[in-house]
Amino acid sequence: MNNLPNTAKQLTYQGIYPCPICRISQIQAMPLMDAMACNSCRHIFIADLDKQILKMTDRHPPLTWRWNGKKWLGGHLEGLEWGWMLWILSIAFVILPTTLICLSTYTFPPDPHSRFYWFPIAWIGLTFLSHLGIILWLVMEFYQFPMRMYLRMRLPERWHR
Repeated sequence: MNNLPNTAKQLTYQGIYPCPICRISQIQAMPLMDAMACNSCRHIFIADLDKQILKMTDRHPPLTWRWNGKKWLGGHLEGLEWGWMLWILSIAFVILPTTLICLSTYTFPPDPHSRFYWFPIAWIGLTFLSHLGIILWLVMEFYQFPMRMYLRMRLPERWHR
């Protein structure tokens, strides 16, 4: 079986566990089904009790997490990995355009007495932030992280409008 510490609890359909998606609410068994569901983000999960693995079934390919007795580990797509090549391409997508803008600003500097002397520096920052935002958005879409619901649960009630 599993070698879990005495303080750790095993994954069962009778237990209540933190949701691995929204990380705020809890998942528990659905009545009359061998499945679990989160009570706020409404995702459906199937547990492999022998391997202590949870699969998100309302997505293809499903995301999987491993239960260590206290928290969920991972959040990997079944059959797919975020490999080193994707990391290199992501970093290049952020760094190369920013570097091109920096080089053009260095090669053709603006007139120091100009009214818009600050504009190239702002453009460099905007290029970096926009490309980084695109990569972060793609990662969140890839792993189906519900950012809007996460912020709604974390922020005070007055900021929900």
